[in-house]
Amino acid sequence: MRTAAFVILLVFASLGPVWVKAQPGDAQIVSAIRQEGFERSQAMETVSWLSDVFGPRVTGTPSIEAAKDWAAERMRRWGLRVYEERFPYGRGWSLERFHAHLVAPQTMPIIGYPRAWTTSTEGVVTADVVRVAISSRDDLEQYRGTLNGKIVLTQPLRRVEMLEGELVLRLDDELLADVSEAPQGTSEQKGSGGTGTRLDEYVYRFFVEEGVVAVLDRGSDVSLVGGAPLGSDLVWPTQRTDGGTIFVGTGGSRAVDAGTVVPSATIAVEHYNRLVRLLDLDVPVRVEVNIQTRFHEETRPNGFNLIAELPGTDLADEVVILGAHFDSTHAATGATDNAVGVAAMMEAVRILQTLDVQPRRTIRVALWGGEEEGLLGSRAYVLRHFGDANSQILKSGHETVSAYYNIDNGTGRIRGVWLQGNDAVEPIFKRWMSELTDLGVTTIGRRSTRGTDHVPFDAVGLPGFQFIQDRLEYNSRTHHSNMDVFDRVQGEDLRQMAVVTAIFAYRTAMRDERLPRKD
Repeated sequence: MRTAAFVILLVFASLGPVWVKAQPGDAQIVSAIRQEGFERSQAMETVSWLSDVFGPRVTGTPSIEAAKDWAAERMRRWGLRVYEERFPYGRGWSLERFHAHLVAPQTMPIIGYPRAWTTSTEGVVTADVVRVAISSRDDLEQYRGTLNGKIVLTQPLRRVEMLEGELVLRLDDELLADVSEAPQGTSEQKGSGGTGTRLDEYVYRFFVEEGVVAVLDRGSDVSLVGGAPLGSDLVWPTQRTDGGTIFVGTGGSRAVDAGTVVPSATIAVEHYNRLVRLLDLDVPVRVEVNIQTRFHEETRPNGFNLIAELPGTDLADEVVILGAHFDSTHAATGATDNAVGVAAMMEAVRILQTLDVQPRRTIRVALWGGEEEGLLGSRAYVLRHFGDANSQILKSGHETVSAYYNIDNGTGRIRGVWLQGNDAVEPIFKRWMSELTDLGVTTIGRRSTRGTDHVPFDAVGLPGFQFIQDRLEYNSRTHHSNMDVFDRVQGEDLRQMAVVTAIFAYRTAMRDERLPRKD
């Protein structure tokens, strides 16, 4: 007998066939979900496998394919129907070897990480370091004929601020009140693609022509960043932690016909600044660097979405979709972005399956590929099944979706849900959340939020929602950085995320009607 099945049997005995009609006051089932999710959670184990064993999970690489096979088998063992859908993506890319050392005037290991889709150096190379200041094409001529065989610094020194203020963001009453205010516009919540500085294409071409050995940068030009806004115009400035934390972006292209680029890496700002100061003192600087990377050609579509389903009963043709992006950026193991989201969604459906809760609607888990390059997986899925956001030509599957719920803002607990302009759903969410106040779920976000995988659903008029989360260190330390690792995951918060998601999924699946849609 499945774990805790006796609880559900008691519920069935007292209430009859619960799938026949939604039971919005069914405290016993909600209690059983809580008990299973908090006392017998498998979510942290899932995060460890995805991040420690398989991460980083860059789309189009052997690592993400292996992680996908593991997650698929895990969900099959739970009794779910699992399949995948593939989409064109381009070349995958992975790192095979990297080190960098200052070798003159003294030896010092340099903290750094190659930029995604960069090419390889010709083995271990040692070269003089120079700094360039290029802001337009007119600046190129002053460097022509001077950069051959050099390692180039592309940015000026940046002041490193002492760490003060809010580095760990938990949403207090004041911020939650701001979240609940009426919307005043729309803004990006979570950027897609790389972070940090990306040189213009003409600069890259010039460096290739001049024979530059490697390019080093220090990442973003700002020490205080808004990071991911909480929604609309509500932005929380969070100081980046520096101190060896590197926010690494993209240094090349995944396109199959991409041109050659100079090998590039982002290094710790403190180490970068030392190199700049030495050059400003006219002290010769030499660096040893080794960057070895591999491109994975697209012999079949490199992108995939992994889908798992808990079948419904009398409304099985309708679906409640729980989503999170399966891929990560390359510089760490993708624990908070977004193994925690994947683990929460997998755990939510595991809880419901373990308890033998039989939802009226099918509950579908969708784990997306290619999110980091622009929501590629979720966009492909919505276009294939539900409609075209540009033409607004909809498909028959559009009528089957009751709701889409997304997690993609780090390891912090859920505090509520963004309405995304869907005012009609507010009283429904408030009723469900009234049972979750002890878990800190209290807030209706009246602003729209952007930049992650609920957006393609919203763009074709489907009820697509992102949960509001405590940001913790997401903006300041882990988002697209080399510190996005398992140790930054908060287990109790993750268990709460899974429990809340399971309850929302259950409530949505058991309603007589689909959730209302925006006009």
